[in-house]
Amino acid sequence: MPTGVHLRDARQQLFDAAERVLLRDGPDALTSRAVTDEAGCAKGVLHRYFSDFDAFLTDLVLDRAAQLETQASALRESAGTGTVTDNLTTALTTLFGPVPVAVIPLVTFRDELRARLRRATPGGGIAILAQVATAISAYLADERELGRIAADADIDSLTLSLVGGGHLLFADRDPGPPPTATVDKLVTTVLADVVQRRPR
Repeated sequence: MPTGVHLRDARQQLFDAAERVLLRDGPDALTSRAVTDEAGCAKGVLHRYFSDFDAFLTDLVLDRAAQLETQASALRESAGTGTVTDNLTTALTTLFGPVPVAVIPLVTFRDELRARLRRATPGGGIAILAQVATAISAYLADERELGRIAADADIDSLTLSLVGGGHLLFADRDPGPPPTATVDKLVTTVLADVVQRRPR
């Protein structure tokens, strides 16, 4: 019986369909029926590849979290170039793009999904936020090694401030992302002390 989806592409097409529903209608609208309708396939296709809907959502979140690795690598490669503030402003804007920001509340409000993600990535924190935090922390550590931020800078506290503040800025999707100047102000404020002092 035709399903409307080429089997070799089914997982990715289902993920892409879920992403469209999530971005358009929010996490409350993300159901197995909404995903298969959006993908143009029979509902059974999803269950052919995933044991249940939470298994599908777990793989979806892990897939989208893995995509952040490219941005994380670009951030680390920027260490020692440009300014620390500009690099972090660009990184926060990219890492907190529309898809990651839409995925975070999905993880936050689905207990079973959160439990499965914890089993899949032990000690990983909340998916997406954990990847952003790891990227920011690694970059800050690199810049500290290069002497562009103070040698005694508290990387963990700086990371929490940048990731938490960045998430708050980007969390309200309705008016769109915050202006670059707003993100830059957050980064400048958080880093003001550590980038102004000479490294010891």
